[in-house]
Amino acid sequence: MKRIAFLGFCLAMVGACAQRPDAIPPVSMAGAYDGVTCRKASELLSGEREKLIALSKQQNSAATGDAFGVLLLGVPLSSVGGGDKAGEIGSAKGKIVALENRMLRCG
Repeated sequence: MKRIAFLGFCLAMVGACAQRPDAIPPVSMAGAYDGVTCRKASELLSGEREKLIALSKQQNSAATGDAFGVLLLGVPLSSVGGGDKAGEIGSAKGKIVALENRMLRCG
């Protein structure tokens, strides 16, 4: 019984770890930038791509920190400490998709 409880605890800790950036899906923002000019959409797209790169670096660090934390202490330290940027990454990816769609309509 103790082994089953320990296994459940371990699975919960691994599940609480920060995901790698490529595993985070974009948040749907369809039509959010339909009223934006093409020039402004281009500027926003560049900014969001840079933001996603920075967030992805932070998320990779958090995922690595969580893996070591769970391995050594049994606790995903980065996620517990607020290092998980999954929500921000999903939002940035969604904005990029919406802006890219806007740019396609611009020609």
